[in-house]
Amino acid sequence: MSIRRLPILLLLLAGTAASGAPAPWYWWTSKVDGARVCMQTSPGPGWSQEPVAFKDARCRIRLDPR
Repeated sequence: MSIRRLPILLLLLAGTAASGAPAPWYWWTSKVDGARVCMQTSPGPGWSQEPVAFKDARCRIRLDPR
């Protein structure tokens, strides 16, 4: 790669990073005892995801359906 292409590559990478949105939060329900946790990713195989997405880590502000 030539040194002239480096600034262009850096601008392209910066542009894609700036366009990302935060991941939604979901309530996850335990299949064993029904306990619920609010997380962005699955806590493991013994958990099922509820269908409503939220903006915050307390799962209180719902995302607008689009």
